[in-house]
Amino acid sequence: MKSVSADGVEGILIWTADGYKFRVYTDDHEFTDYDLLHSDLAVTITDRDATFYLDDKGNRLDHSPATLGYEQ
Repeated sequence: MKSVSADGVEGILIWTADGYKFRVYTDDHEFTDYDLLHSDLAVTITDRDATFYLDDKGNRLDHSPATLGYEQ
């Protein structure tokens, strides 16, 4: 087994038919998808389109209202 520290690696959380994956791109636009097995991974969101919503539907994280076509 080969192991490499993931500390400081930037990637994208993606949804697949098999659940969420962590995708890491190379400079050549190739990528590797990793299964998420870590039980309490610390995450910092660096996506300007990411927006938290809190309402009678519950709490969720989605795209911005502009991206979704909602009026503010």
